[in-house]
Amino acid sequence: MAIVLEALSLCLYLRFCRAIREEYKNEVVQCPRNPNEWKTVADDFKNRWNVPHACGAIDGKHVTLRCPPNTGSLYYNYIGFFSIVLLALVDANYKFLWCDVGGFGSMSDSQIFNESELKECLEDDTINFPVSEPLSHDDMDIPFFILSADTFALRTYMIKPYSTRGLTKEQPIFNYRISCGRRVVENAFGILAQRFQVFLTTMQLLPKFVQDVVEACICLHNLMRTRYPALQNAALMQYRG
Repeated sequence: MAIVLEALSLCLYLRFCRAIREEYKNEVVQCPRNPNEWKTVADDFKNRWNVPHACGAIDGKHVTLRCPPNTGSLYYNYIGFFSIVLLALVDANYKFLWCDVGGFGSMSDSQIFNESELKECLEDDTINFPVSEPLSHDDMDIPFFILSADTFALRTYMIKPYSTRGLTKEQPIFNYRISCGRRVVENAFGILAQRFQVFLTTMQLLPKFVQDVVEACICLHNLMRTRYPALQNAALMQYRG
């Protein structure tokens, strides 16, 4: 009887997660659709993190799960456990603009990005980034870009820190600013895990069901940051402190 009740509870839990995702994903997890919306994201990065022209920060997070049957080492990651990957683009206010959930744990973040719809849109310029324009007190046009970690390839629309070897006097300052801006995506993952502590456990679910749970949590995270920003910022200060 206990097993039947547990199975029923799990079924209802997964149906609840799917319902949240289907109801809210298109509303609360949205990439900007035109240059003005991207510029709003970039202005937030400039005002909050002193990084101009940044249209988001991208990174991946491994979500731990039990080894799926008959998958060998497909989900076994380099850290030493089984996982799927949450690859996400985050704005300056810790909101998820775009996410790709379900990459094999054995894949790198850059591999998942290279196979993503986001990269395709960036490459064919259908994502509607603003046209290049000068920074303050300058006359050279600089493209708008996404902040990334060193694991990603350097592209015109993606920027990462310089290598730590043979830096000039200005380059460590550049690296510091890029790292400050990119930290928002790591912080967003941390906030997500502290709020929904299922991320701190090993999920006893198949990957497709873990994907449902992760996407539902992202929807709720964005929903709370949109509807109750003051409350969420107060909780963030407590989380930092």
